Formats: sequence, C-alpha cells, structure tokens
Amino acid sequence: MPDGLRPKFVSSCPPIARLTRRAFFWSHIMDVVELIKRHEGYSQSVYRCTANRQTIGFGRNLDDVGISREEAEWLLKRDIERAVGSLRTEPYWLDLSEVRQAVLIDMVFNLGWAGFAKFARLRMALGRRDWDAAATEMRDSAWFKQVGNRSQRLCVMMRSGLWPA
Repeated sequence: MPDGLRPKFVSSCPPIARLTRRAFFWSHIMDVVELIKRHEGYSQSVYRCTANRQTIGFGRNLDDVGISREEAEWLLKRDIERAVGSLRTEPYWLDLSEVRQAVLIDMVFNLGWAGFAKFARLRMALGRRDWDAAATEMRDSAWFKQVGNRSQRLCVMMRSGLWPA
C-alpha cells in the first residue's frame, strides 16, 4: 500500500520489535480510537447493530458488555449537572434550600426538563416560597402515581425542607 494511502496508525508505527506490548498500545491508542470511531460511527441513541445487539455511542454493545458501575456513576453526574444547568435559569432557584434544590434536581433527572417544565403551578408555588402548595402540586400529578415511593419521599422533603431519615 502506498504511504499516502496507509492509515496514520500504520505509517507512524515504529517496528513492533522495539516496543513492549504496553508501550505499543499506549503510543497508538489515539490512532486506534480514531479508527474505531471511523468504522463504528456515533449514535447518541440506542440502535440495533448488524448482529442485532443493542448498541450506543461508538459501537458499545449494551447487550453483551453493558456499562460498569463506574461508567453509570459518571453518566449520573453528567445528568445531574445537566439538570442543575436547566434549573439555574429558574428565578426561585437560588432562594431554595439545599434539600428543596435536591428535590427539583431529582425531578428534572427523572422527568427531563420538558417534563418538569409542565409543572407550571408547582413552579409558581416555588416562586412564592409556598412549600405546602408546591408539595400539593407534586402530589396531584400523574408523575406522583407513576414513581411511587420516590414521589412520596420528594413531597415530604419539599414540604419539610429536611433530608429523609
């Protein structure tokens, strides 16, 4: 293959005999990453690959590999950051206690911003600092019935401003 057509990871490789396996791997990992990205493509949504496996990202096989606890923790932190970013635009946000902020973060995480934004009366009650009305709006929603103990706990937290025991 002419050098101009040779992939970067091949043309830039020194003879393997001079490298340990570990050094070879780490010296070329970014070339391998780019090669796999090129072959797999990126999908932010789950899809079925040609082997009929649920796949996401750059070819992550969710059926066979799944995600590790560490990866799940990382994703959770990013999702919480996204929820907080959305909530920061609310005029009442900075006036809420840590506990009540946690309630809203949990709700936005669970419902997504679009779902939470539909709680217009809840948001108005928060603006008035009317915690009882806010908890009532939460309780009188379809969401409350759908998520069971979670919603009950969050309503108590909203009303009391205290972390659950």
